[in-house]
Amino acid sequence: MTKLTHFDETGRAAMVDVSGKAVTTRKAVAIGHVKMGHATLALVQKGDTKKGDVFSVAELAGIMGAKRTSDLIPLCHPLPLSKVNVRIEIDVNLPGLTVSAETKTSGQTGVEMEALTAVSVACLTIYDMLKAADKYMIISEIMLTEKQGGKSGCWRR
Repeated sequence: MTKLTHFDETGRAAMVDVSGKAVTTRKAVAIGHVKMGHATLALVQKGDTKKGDVFSVAELAGIMGAKRTSDLIPLCHPLPLSKVNVRIEIDVNLPGLTVSAETKTSGQTGVEMEALTAVSVACLTIYDMLKAADKYMIISEIMLTEKQGGKSGCWRR
């Protein structure tokens, strides 16, 4: 197994020193799902929800979440994000919504956590906006699907 990087030689938590790494263009893509009942999905499709447009609010929340990742995850580096794109699509087969996020920066460390945070916050926002209609919703399968840049290069799920 690869040595974990967020611990020092004594086993204590430590932020990774990235000062010796090359600055490269970094990109990450993540996805997640919010499963819900057919009736709840119909409300979303009609735009008939009490709290407003689920797509716009949750996409904006995801962008804001990506920008605040280092405030939420203790050992994440604060990054100057050059791109955050959050998209929500209807998936009648779930039934529910699929959330995707793409993040980019030029820097010394990756943007995977920012993409995952964007998806997580967007999914939580969807849940919050629809919980009055459906308490059985399930947030699931939040995962990294792609990363680019840095020493390890390109990776795709």
